[in-house]
Amino acid sequence: MINLKTAHEIDLMARAGSLLASVLPPLKEACRPGVKTIELDRIADRLIRDGGATPGFLGYHGFPGNRKIAEGDLVSLDLGLVLEGFWADVGVTVGAGKITPEAARLLKVTEQALYVGIDKARPGGYLGDISSAIQKHVEAAGFSVIRQFVGHGIGRQMHEDPQVPNFGTPGTPPRLKPGMTLAIEPMVNAGTHEVYMKPDGWTICTADGALSAYFEHTVAITEKGPVVLTTSPLSLQEPGARRAL
Repeated sequence: MINLKTAHEIDLMARAGSLLASVLPPLKEACRPGVKTIELDRIADRLIRDGGATPGFLGYHGFPGNRKIAEGDLVSLDLGLVLEGFWADVGVTVGAGKITPEAARLLKVTEQALYVGIDKARPGGYLGDISSAIQKHVEAAGFSVIRQFVGHGIGRQMHEDPQVPNFGTPGTPPRLKPGMTLAIEPMVNAGTHEVYMKPDGWTICTADGALSAYFEHTVAITEKGPVVLTTSPLSLQEPGARRAL
């Protein structure tokens, strides 16, 4: 069942999202060669708690571990928190140190795909419009979208209906309505779309060893169009407003 949010509930989610967005800049700055992933986890934990929220992913499946970031790595930062009973979910992929031109292009295309999908999150449209737009943008660039993992509805629970695939056909239900809140998250591979899980039950790898990237925003569908909730408060004044690419 899809839970439609009231204007007040969307405002609460925007407050959660704004706090979460404020964690990204210092975390991205800290994402450098030689830094361990557990150190990034500690930074995020402190900033989220200082903002009065509860970290959403702390210790999830024992993640993130003690891996040291290497020069040229692409590091995906997936952040979640709960504030006043509502979830916010955001994510970016950043390059550590000097990355290859192909890696930089992968990051650009994946982030563009996120905003292409957000632009389709309009009342009267269909969920498949979002999915199809993301897939077409990614595949036109010669990359592929992961099929095994998808975006999702979000609100009082981290994962709510509906699922939001990054592939599909325009016009596929459900129909988009004001009050829907979605975590839209293109997951893009430089090679095949196939992935597999390591025995630890958490780590996902591309089947061919190619690079992968991911970007995510929590988005509300309003009468006037999509509103990105995981961004600064000023951006919330204009439904459908988005960062220039």
